[in-house]
Amino acid sequence: MELIFDRVTKQYKNKIAVDRVSFSLKKGVYGLLGANGAGKTTLMRMMCGVLKPDSGEIFYDNIKVEEEAYRDILGYLPQEFGYYPDFTAMDFLMYLASLKGIPKKLAREKAVKLLELAELSHVAKKKIKTFSGGMKQRLGIAQSLLNDPKVLVLDEPTAGLDPKERVKFRNLISKLGNDRIVLLSTHIVSDVEHIADVILVMKDGSIIRKGSLGEIIKVIDGKVWECTVDGRAAEKLMEKYLPLNIRQEQDGTFLRLVCEEKPAEPAVNMDATLEDLYLYYFSGAEQEGREV
Repeated sequence: MELIFDRVTKQYKNKIAVDRVSFSLKKGVYGLLGANGAGKTTLMRMMCGVLKPDSGEIFYDNIKVEEEAYRDILGYLPQEFGYYPDFTAMDFLMYLASLKGIPKKLAREKAVKLLELAELSHVAKKKIKTFSGGMKQRLGIAQSLLNDPKVLVLDEPTAGLDPKERVKFRNLISKLGNDRIVLLSTHIVSDVEHIADVILVMKDGSIIRKGSLGEIIKVIDGKVWECTVDGRAAEKLMEKYLPLNIRQEQDGTFLRLVCEEKPAEPAVNMDATLEDLYLYYFSGAEQEGREV
């Protein structure tokens, strides 16, 4: 089980959205992390065969993504998936199963199991228009699993969900990575941090980091500092270094900064987090002339 991107490029007029990207995915949950405009959606749409690369190839176990055989093993949940509000959850899954050519008896068995997996069995006969955002997203996961895909692509699946629903969703996604390739694209850092086996950081159309959480945050190990200083000192530090967090406290301004050396006498070196890494890459510090 291996999905391979081989020197994949996609350009829109004068903008290169994906720039000669090469990597491979095996069984597990992968988090694709990047700012808006980094190329994440273009990459996923090519992975799903919706867009064709200008150059390069994508294939799964020697099956190219444009082949019919690949569609049979692909599941996809776009950022906003379409549904019929007056359909019940069961009717919706049965309808989509018929479009996928799944026999009616098998489709009903699958729908029952998937509604149970998504914790929606109790609302199987309720109309979708009565569902919360989290319930709709879990129904979206259920529909993407109807064909028992070996490759599952999820685009911003937890956007707009409350914390309780996001935890439910993350737990569901974690289970799904046991026997398939799951690619989760999001800019919600905590979701990636909690469930991804491997994290891919995408910037300006390129994958700039790939590895486990521990591996990818090594780049800022020893560079994260915390201190509390007076307002004037805080302003100077924020002008010179990249602030990761700022908070006003009774005895001054609390700062979490990223920089090579100790930024001020009271500063204490801290363990780096994935959010620190995200801000390090996507804050624009390099354009602002700050030191890191």
